Amino acid sequence: MAQKAKKDRAKSNAAALNNLHLGSAIVHVAFLLFYFVFKSRSLFWYILISVPALACELVLEKSGRPKYDATRSLKTAGEDLAAPGLTEYMFDIIWVTWASIVLAILFGNWAWFLWLAVPAYGAYAGFGLVSAGRKMAGLAGANDSPAAAPAGNRKQRRAA
Repeated sequence: MAQKAKKDRAKSNAAALNNLHLGSAIVHVAFLLFYFVFKSRSLFWYILISVPALACELVLEKSGRPKYDATRSLKTAGEDLAAPGLTEYMFDIIWVTWASIVLAILFGNWAWFLWLAVPAYGAYAGFGLVSAGRKMAGLAGANDSPAAAPAGNRKQRRAA
């Protein structure tokens, strides 16, 4: 039964990666065609914003692509591309980049600023992670509240 789960994950990973590469090719070719025909959009911002998305795509490809041996039997299914966390964040970076490129094609160079949502969300998530870590470590004063129950058994709490 475990082999079936690995095969299902390998199949879904391969389909997700193929769709990811197809979508990326369509968006990037569309921008380059538009740029070479009209020359009205910034190639500098396109390259600057596309590099992180292409790096994320490469990382997802390396970690998520299933690997087969010479007999075409499944060697490894790859990491789960539907997993939450960093994998999900990399997909978000790619999709925001695609949206920025398409909006830049349609509306002009001001649409590149949409990509600022990526580092803004990263800072927000990092702040949440740091504050959760402080609470877990007890550095944020979580135990200083007067509503905290005193330690000890019931008799000791009644006496207090």
